[in-house]
Amino acid sequence: MLLVDNRGITDAHRNLALEEYVFRHKLVDDDVLLFYVNAPAIIVGRNQNTIEEINSAIVEERGIAVVRRISGGGAVYHDLGNLNFSITTPHVGDRFNRYDHFTRPVIEVLRELGVPAEFSGRNDILADGRKISGNAQFASPHRMFSHGTLLLDSNLDDVTAALRPKPGKVESKGVKSIRSRVANIAEFLAEPLDVDELRERIVERIFGTRDRSKVPMLALDDADWEGVQAMMDRRYGTRAWNYGENPPSNVQRTQRFPAGEIDVRLDVKNGQIASIRFFGDYMGRVDVGELETLLTGVEYDRGPIAAALGDTPLADYFGDIPANAVLDLLTP
Repeated sequence: MLLVDNRGITDAHRNLALEEYVFRHKLVDDDVLLFYVNAPAIIVGRNQNTIEEINSAIVEERGIAVVRRISGGGAVYHDLGNLNFSITTPHVGDRFNRYDHFTRPVIEVLRELGVPAEFSGRNDILADGRKISGNAQFASPHRMFSHGTLLLDSNLDDVTAALRPKPGKVESKGVKSIRSRVANIAEFLAEPLDVDELRERIVERIFGTRDRSKVPMLALDDADWEGVQAMMDRRYGTRAWNYGENPPSNVQRTQRFPAGEIDVRLDVKNGQIASIRFFGDYMGRVDVGELETLLTGVEYDRGPIAAALGDTPLADYFGDIPANAVLDLLTP
């Protein structure tokens, strides 16, 4: 494994650009580990409807950045008390949606610190039943990355104020409900710890040393950093990417599955699907835009929709959600 130095950057737009740049352009035959800490930001999942995930008034009032990532899953809050880790690997195989492999060294370090950490659900690390880490993944045919948060000493009041909990995902729409589901790692520590020390403990667990002269590094030159800037300018720094478009729709159908929520919005004209958008916190490995293109122009009825889908592997788009359940959701 190789380690990347992010130069202490705390701008969420730039850190997500760095992560994607390494994934797409530093094509080494080894795993690559990246850590970063962001100033206050909400990071929304690739397929989410941003404006419905955030409390816009709080975001504006508190100067919280809003950035969309390329991986699926739900919205998470970052601040200077949250450590983010990301592992890029050329060894995909059956690792997609296998978060236990990538979170193992993190959980081991947390347990050494006395935190009762355990992997739970589809993508979380819990301590005493409360979430201290959320994880997501992104894959291409030959590479993937898995990244996660570590809530060490975050402002949980900002978490609950800035994010809008979804009915069905939490017990109620109230702040108390979402606040009770998350915890800071600091609550479980006997001695204080900052994000730098937590990062170094994970580095030592993986590489056997903290000494950067002995840790294999993935070097980035000036041209690489120019590439990171270009990616930020093109994607992560734009409102078009971070907020996206909420197209007109006259049909909305939503269902929550164990593997995530699918929210489909259709504009049906003259009995045909004029446009369609999928939103949600599901975790597929293929861009759902391909499916939206496939269904545009199809007659809005079960038979034609089923025929258009054919043998399309819907699990590639939505994760572990049965194909017939997706079809039921799509059809009148």
